[in-house]
This record gives sequence, structure tokens and C-alpha cells, in this order.
Amino acid sequence: MESLRLQGKHRKYGAAGLSVLMFNLMIVSEKLPDVIEYDWTGRSSGSYPGGPEKAINDKVILELNGLIDKYAPNLKKKLQEDKELDKMIKTDSGKYYVFPMIRNPSGLVFRGPIIRKDWLDELQLPVPETIDDWEKTLIAFRDKKGAKAPLSVTYVNGNFEIRDAFIGAYHTSNNFYLDDSGKVKYGPVDPQYKDFLTLFRKWYAEGLFDKDFALTDGKVLDTKMLGGQTGATVSLLSGGMGKWMDAMKSKDPKYNLVGSPYPTLKKGEKPFTGQRDFKYNPGPSKAVSATTKNPELAVRWLDYAYSTKGSLLFNFGVEGESYVMKDGKPAYTDQIVKNDKYSLQQMVAQFTKPNGPYEADERRNWNTFPQQDEAVKIWSNTDAAKHTIPAFLTPTAEESKELGKIINDVSNYKEEMFAKFIMGKEPLENYGKYVEQIKKLGIDRAVVIYQNSLDRYNKR
Repeated sequence: MESLRLQGKHRKYGAAGLSVLMFNLMIVSEKLPDVIEYDWTGRSSGSYPGGPEKAINDKVILELNGLIDKYAPNLKKKLQEDKELDKMIKTDSGKYYVFPMIRNPSGLVFRGPIIRKDWLDELQLPVPETIDDWEKTLIAFRDKKGAKAPLSVTYVNGNFEIRDAFIGAYHTSNNFYLDDSGKVKYGPVDPQYKDFLTLFRKWYAEGLFDKDFALTDGKVLDTKMLGGQTGATVSLLSGGMGKWMDAMKSKDPKYNLVGSPYPTLKKGEKPFTGQRDFKYNPGPSKAVSATTKNPELAVRWLDYAYSTKGSLLFNFGVEGESYVMKDGKPAYTDQIVKNDKYSLQQMVAQFTKPNGPYEADERRNWNTFPQQDEAVKIWSNTDAAKHTIPAFLTPTAEESKELGKIINDVSNYKEEMFAKFIMGKEPLENYGKYVEQIKKLGIDRAVVIYQNSLDRYNKR
């Protein structure tokens, strides 16, 4: 069975950007593998233009309704039992187009604010909750711990990866979001977004926020977090917190990171939003190409992952090698959890597929520190589920083409101005002019397209 996995979520020509080019060349050549792992939603420049409906009409991928009904009993059963999932993986006209990556409930939240708990304890400070708490904490990190960049985050491909931490305190977002009435809004033109920019302009000027944030990628942030230059960030559960604690456990036994609540303006207020994904993850899901010579075999092969045996294979690997059954439950072997050379995640990756078209098992846990389990609980306590736009809306072909240009133009301008506002190169008094320019670039039309897509989705 010939399979191809391509990722395309970045506008620039990084590794993922080249995959978009590869994908486009593959489509033009009409030499398609039997199954393709790709984001078909049509929501961005890194997904299929026009979305899954157009991909089906273009004879790139197959409509799967009849094939699932006849040859995919395991996925069919899941869709019958889970109407929410069923709604997520089909087009507005009711066509199934993909074998989905299904996240388990505990895998929906995996990013948030992270802070040096050992520094807090030394300075007799509590874990910060409000913006005022954070300012006092960052001042202490700067003045008493000598942190050159008390708070730092990655800035990759022109994207400020703080996501909605701190921004959500002002009841807005760094991107599109749903307001309290369920209507689509674009956060970076909200009046209150200026309040966030004002805060970070102040923190930047006072040395509380990283002066070199625009040059900070993942490797640079690693150096800052492990070298004592930075005491707080917004990052991933495993790729951030777990990685850093694992790197420091033998070098500095006191080194301790914990998850911090998404900041609010008032103590006790529930955070407006935060990172929270949906059970269906479009990117690592697989469609069957329209040129496959044996679609029945391809569908049967993909459906195996949703069976009991297939699920164990994809989640835990090979029984007797990477896992054993204990009291009826799978448990990783010592080779996986006590390996002297590789971390748990690295060992698991040798036997399983961390992301792909299967259902993640609730019993699978790659956290190596109790602080990670606690962080998930803390980061989950937000209203993100109410304010996050689904990642699998399907704009029409015309909408998708229009949306792609608007988003590209708006994102480039927004990120450019964001950096200028924070660094003081652009006066905050010009915020109104900045909003006017984003509106000229078509953001109101983009909001309408997303709202129309959301309305159609809600009617499925």
C-alpha cells in the first residue's frame, strides 16, 4: 500500500512549505499514492484549495460514504456512536472524505504558560494568576535572578507563538475566535487588543519581555530556558516542559517547571480562552486518492487502525517488545520507560505513530513528570471550548480562494505591525490606522466567510 504524508501549515518555504510544493507538483503530475495524509479543509494556504468537496470533484480523492459503509466496519461503528465526530469529518453536503486522527479527551490540551517553580519558591512567590501577579513575578525574575529575558516565547516564520496567553486576559484572541454569542470575530482588530499591545510594549521597554523575541526560535528558547536567562514562557507539554525538565534532571535536581493558569485581569476569573483542540485533527488524517486501483483494499487497511488490535498497534506498538498487558491494560515495557539513551517519547516513536489516522487511546500517556499531568488540568480550566473556531470548517471553492489571499495579506501585515508596536517602532497612537489597513485588506470579508462556513457546519 502506497502512502504519502505531507504537512503544509506554514506560508514560508521551510520544511513544511516545501511539502506544499511537493504536494502541488504531485497533483499536477497526477501520480498519486493510494492514500494521502494532508489537511484537506481548505481553510488556509497550507490546505487543499477549495476544501474536500473540491478535492473530490477534482478527482484527487474519493468520496468515502459507500466505501466506509461496506468495508470500514470499525470506523463506521465509531461514527454511529459519536455524532459529533461524524459531523466533523464530512463536508457540508454530507460526503465523508477522510480517515480521521481522533484525539482522546486528555489530548486536547497540550500547550500553555510554563514557569520556573524553583525560582518562585526561592523568592517566596506564588504561581501567578493575574496580569498584575505576572508583572510582579517578572520584575523579581529580572532583579533577583538576573534573568535577561524573564518572559520569552518563540517567534517562528513571522508567527508570535504566545497564542492566546495574556491576550485572552483582555477577552480577545490573536486570531479568529467566537465571541460570547457564538459569532466569528478577528481579535487583532478588537479595541481591547490595543490593551494587550500596550502591556507588552511596557514589558518590553522594562526588560520583562524578551528584547530579542523576534529572533527566538525553538533552539534559542531551549538555551534561554535551560541557561537561566528565561524563567517563563508559553510552550508545549512534552516538546517544552517535559524536554527541559528531562535535560536538567541530572544537571540541576532543583530545576522545576510547572504549568501556570492562563492569565486574567481579575483574580478568580475564568480565562476567556486558551489552547484547546478538537477530537478530530485534520492534518494527520488520511484520504484515499481517486487513482487508487483498489480502493476496497485501501479502506480495509485504513480501517484496521480503528479495530481493537489495530488501536493497540498504533498506540502502544508491538506486544512483548514495546508493551505488555497487565490486568487487562497495556503498559509500556522497561525498554521504553527506562531507556538510558532515549526519552520516553523517542522510544515510543520507534514503535508507534504519534499522530495519524487512528484513535488515540485514553490509556496512553507520554508524560514523564507529574508536573505535566498537573499542567494539563491547569491549562484546561478556560472557556476555550466556547471561544475556539473549529479547525475543520469547509469553505466553498470560491470562498477558499478568496480567503487564502485575504489571510495571507492580513497575517503578513499584522505580524509586521505587531513587532513594531511591541518594540516601540510604531506608536500605539497609530492603532486605529493599523485597524483601518487590516480592514482594507479584507478582514471583514474573511469574517463573513468563516461565519458562513460555521453556519453550514452547524446545520450538518
